Amino acid sequence: MTFVLSSSIERLKEKIRTIPDFPRPGVMFKDITPVIGEGQFFRLILTIFISRYQKKKIDKIAAIDARGFIFAGALAHALGVGIIPIRKKGKLPYKTYELSYKNEYGEETLTIHQDAINKGESILIVDDVLATGNTAHTAALLVEKCGGNLMELGFLAELSYLKGRERLFPFPCYSILQF
Repeated sequence: MTFVLSSSIERLKEKIRTIPDFPRPGVMFKDITPVIGEGQFFRLILTIFISRYQKKKIDKIAAIDARGFIFAGALAHALGVGIIPIRKKGKLPYKTYELSYKNEYGEETLTIHQDAINKGESILIVDDVLATGNTAHTAALLVEKCGGNLMELGFLAELSYLKGRERLFPFPCYSILQF
């Protein structure tokens, strides 16, 4: 079974294509669309996430705008928990907390509804790729600002050469794939 899973993980990793100089020169963008476009690979990703989180106490899953929504919605459905959108500024209609940060492409602001989390709820944050960690770190701070307890940050892929995991310390992280 380990060999089969290992082989499937390698095939999954091979399906993620690298786009040089996107969205700006010098960036090696990891494009997940070939992976999510094939049902067998999308199912594999969700199966791995479900097996990791099904026995942990999770009250809600926070999804980072926008590709985090792809995995978080399906995972929240499978686990029977709620989902919290963490969006770019101007996208949420109710009272929000917001935090600005710098990422690989410039400056951004993330927001979360002020009433999205009940004090003490256990929250899992899900996104597609962990790069520098700045976006995920900002999302984690927003979860804490709402009174949530961050259980873990889960990613499909991690660009370990960018040291995002170090940026997220002491928050626990998990990634299915490492580049």
